[in-house]
Amino acid sequence: MSIKERLHNIIATLPQGVQLVAVSKFHPAERLQEAYDAGQRIFGESRPQEMTAKYEALPKDIEWHMIGHLQTNKVKMIAPYVTMISSVDSERLIEEIEKQASKNNRTIDILLEVHVAREETKSGWSAEELRTYLASGILNTMTHVRVRGLMTIASNTDDEDVVRRDFATIRHIYDELKQQFGTSFDTLSIGMSDDYPIALDYGTTMVRIGTAIFGAREY
Repeated sequence: MSIKERLHNIIATLPQGVQLVAVSKFHPAERLQEAYDAGQRIFGESRPQEMTAKYEALPKDIEWHMIGHLQTNKVKMIAPYVTMISSVDSERLIEEIEKQASKNNRTIDILLEVHVAREETKSGWSAEELRTYLASGILNTMTHVRVRGLMTIASNTDDEDVVRRDFATIRHIYDELKQQFGTSFDTLSIGMSDDYPIALDYGTTMVRIGTAIFGAREY
């Protein structure tokens, strides 16, 4: 099955209003071009150097989403063009995004990554850490960062009950914070190739799908 066929099959399963981020990390630009030619415009990458090379090689109406852990010293590399940084997991990273967005006279959309999975290796704020940070008011002083919502990665397990617990937890936190942020807080990024049908039950507005579109990673 071609990339175009797989892409269109996935899109057919998504309700109206759910955005698809095609996770293109580790795949060559030629495969992204295939997805682009099939109508896809949002691509997710996890390494700034790789994303920048693809940004330079591919059409400029693509929306680039940074979905992997981002080191503060790499923010300046993507600040001129990145559409959204979905993996914001610390106060220090928010401050650096604000700094680099200001230098580029841009406002960068971000998602706050919350850790709800059982694996300790996954990154992200705990719910309490995030509440404490938001209560400090520091974020309100930043004019070049716009918080659009939350992102999480569910536990890596075949136990559907555990995955549902993770998604229910992040949905509860999202609903709580939406009352604080208002209408601009409109993105809940949950669900990947294996678990996005479950994420749809919890109101995801953005799914991140790679393998089901592009196949296994090439390197």
